[in-house]
Amino acid sequence: MTTPPSVCPPPLPPTPPLPSGQRRTRRAWITAAVGALVLALLAGAVRWWLTRDDGSSPLAGRPRVTDTAAGLSYAVPEGWKRNDSKGLIQAFTSSITTEGPEGRGGAAVLAGRGRPVDESTLRQWTETAARSNAEFFYPDGTSRVEESRATKVSGRSAYTVVLSVRDDSGRAGRIRLTLVARSSEQSAFLLGVTESPAPTDSREVDEVLAGATVR
Repeated sequence: MTTPPSVCPPPLPPTPPLPSGQRRTRRAWITAAVGALVLALLAGAVRWWLTRDDGSSPLAGRPRVTDTAAGLSYAVPEGWKRNDSKGLIQAFTSSITTEGPEGRGGAAVLAGRGRPVDESTLRQWTETAARSNAEFFYPDGTSRVEESRATKVSGRSAYTVVLSVRDDSGRAGRIRLTLVARSSEQSAFLLGVTESPAPTDSREVDEVLAGATVR
C-alpha cells in the first residue's frame, strides 16, 4: 500500500499485495479488532492517563485519553473501552474501541505520531493516508470521499478526510482521518474506523475526533 512519506511511522505500515486467502484472513482480523478480540490486538503501547473534559462539547465530562507519544488528548464515549496494555500495531500509540451488537461491527479510534508535515501538503498526505487505511481495513474494496476539508486542532493546522468504504463482499464501513501539523518536529493523527455505517458509532467517532486537543 502507498503511504505518505511525510508521515513516519505512517497511519498503517506498508504491506505487499496478498493472495486472496491471506486477504480473507486479514479481513477476519479487522472484524476482530473492533469486536471481542480488540483488546488483545489493539492494546495501548504508551503510558497515558484519564483526565476530565469540562467543556461544552457533546463528550464534555467524559474521561479522556492523554497520549503523550502522539501529543494528543481525546475523549472516551460512554460504553467505549480504552486499551492500555502492550501489543498495539507499531504505527499507533493509543486506541479506544466499541463493539457492535453481539460482538459484531463496532468502531475504533486510534492515535499516532509522524514526521513534520507542512501546512501546504496537509491535504495531499491526509487524503493519501486515508485511502491507504481504507485499502488496509477493506482489502479489494472501493472508497468514496464524503468530506475533505482543512480544520484546526488546538490552533494547529490540520486536515480531515472522511471516506465511505465497501469491500468486495459488500461489507460497508467508514474511515475518518485527521492529520495535525502538531509542531516543527512532528505531526499527529487520529484515525476513526467504523465497521458498519451505524449512525451512533459514526457520530461518536466524529465527536471524538472533533473534540481532540493537542497536549
